[in-house]
Amino acid sequence: MRFPPRITRIGAAAAVLSALLVGGTVATSTPAAAAVGSICYSALPSQAHDTLDLIEQGGPYPYSQDGTVFQNREGILPSQSSGYYHEYTVITPGSSTRGARRIVTGEENQEDYYTADHYESFDLVNYGC
Repeated sequence: MRFPPRITRIGAAAAVLSALLVGGTVATSTPAAAAVGSICYSALPSQAHDTLDLIEQGGPYPYSQDGTVFQNREGILPSQSSGYYHEYTVITPGSSTRGARRIVTGEENQEDYYTADHYESFDLVNYGC
């Protein structure tokens, strides 16, 4: 059985999700927060697993933009200081560009978010299911 590379992040991801749900205002009162869902690690496309493996290894990444600061301009992810989030390309088979799929990581709590629609919505990766 292959364990996900970030299995140690289960506790951190659960803590973040719990904080969002218990905190009240972030999870329930803003339309943007409604766009943050959850996705099981096993439900991610295989290319997202490849990207997470590269992140764990520290690269090398296929695109020069990988690892750059994600600004969260859309305001969908929980508000954090600049430099907290970083983005990485999830390769889209058949696409001649980077495509729309990304993994966005949060440094302090080591959470990973997946977006398949270029930042329109995000799913927190759940390593426990």
